[in-house]
Amino acid sequence: MAGQGKLSARAAATAKPGRHGDGRGLYLVVSKTGARKWVFRFTFDGRVTEMGLGNAAVSLASAREKAAEARKLVAGGANPIEARREAERIAAGKPTFGQCADALLVAKSPEWRNDKHRAQWAMTLAEYARPLRALPVDEIDTEAVLGVLQPIWQAKPETASRLRGRIETVLDAARAKGHISRNEANPARWRGHLDKLLSKRQKLTRGHHAAMAFDDVPEFIGKLRERPGIAAMALEFLILTAARSGEVLGARWAEMEMVAKVWTVPAARMKAGREHRVPLSGRALAILNEAANGRTEEVVFPGQRSDKPLSGMAMKMLLRRMKAAGVTVHGFRSAFRDWCGETTSFPREIAEAALAHTAGDATERAYRRGDALEKRRTLMEAWANYCEPTLGSNVVPMASEKSRR
Repeated sequence: MAGQGKLSARAAATAKPGRHGDGRGLYLVVSKTGARKWVFRFTFDGRVTEMGLGNAAVSLASAREKAAEARKLVAGGANPIEARREAERIAAGKPTFGQCADALLVAKSPEWRNDKHRAQWAMTLAEYARPLRALPVDEIDTEAVLGVLQPIWQAKPETASRLRGRIETVLDAARAKGHISRNEANPARWRGHLDKLLSKRQKLTRGHHAAMAFDDVPEFIGKLRERPGIAAMALEFLILTAARSGEVLGARWAEMEMVAKVWTVPAARMKAGREHRVPLSGRALAILNEAANGRTEEVVFPGQRSDKPLSGMAMKMLLRRMKAAGVTVHGFRSAFRDWCGETTSFPREIAEAALAHTAGDATERAYRRGDALEKRRTLMEAWANYCEPTLGSNVVPMASEKSRR
């Protein structure tokens, strides 16, 4: 309790020069001149530190209350000195980097298409930028930014690069709100600033997703159809539509036009942020009809809970159980693209459109405003025919004269 301790009010008032402990880290310090002050002694991050609680004007009871509040902060993993400084900065209208970062996350959140992107921003600004969070945003300088970047610049180059950009964005937003008034350049800016202080980051080498050779896909689908369960259906549907796993796992019945034989993936679930129409082959429709037999919710490929989609790991684990060594789910898109380029005469832009890629330069794209749905329908039906286990090894479909135009 705040009212319990070794000192009495009279003892505190008549204490001689020296340190007088009240217990649990609270001390009355009396100098040789008779000046009095209260201090709270605590251990934080392995270091013993003292925090001033006031001079002789502060009573014993008040000092005990302040010490009790500080102990709660320490117990909760916070440094009471930093907590007090932050409170003072807030009162003075000077936000910290942490406050500006959190405000930016709220403001930018509607721009992000998925929770993963939002979580990545929040994690880097909370963990890797932790040394900056308690600092007043208008006091962050180049040295402070380098302090968080240098430890990971070589060890985690991709993370460090993203962190730098996010710090720069936070500081730009703080300046736009008037929290930073000085005229110096953003201390996290790369070009013309940090590029002179940090070594040029090696560009991350990205390998292609491990893909199955398209010659092996028909046989694989034959084995896949022997596997019961939603994961096998979802994986075959993914292969036949050349879609990404997130697009398939997030598929809703409302997106499926069974009569028109079209699956419309909304922009919010597409990597490029644009709506994508997928022509459905006969086999793809058959899979949907089979999935519809047990339909209970809006999710096409439900997981253990019917109202939640299949887990992102389900298809990966299925590949592992089928001993498809060195093959990734995403790699089936590469198999489709290789098949298009090596065995058919379908135009490049049709194959790229099937993958929801942007083909051609800006001028070419401006003149090609449609999505070539019917031409892609011919392509996807040919791919489905190729993938049939009984036909795949023999069928090498060519684009019709109409689809080439």
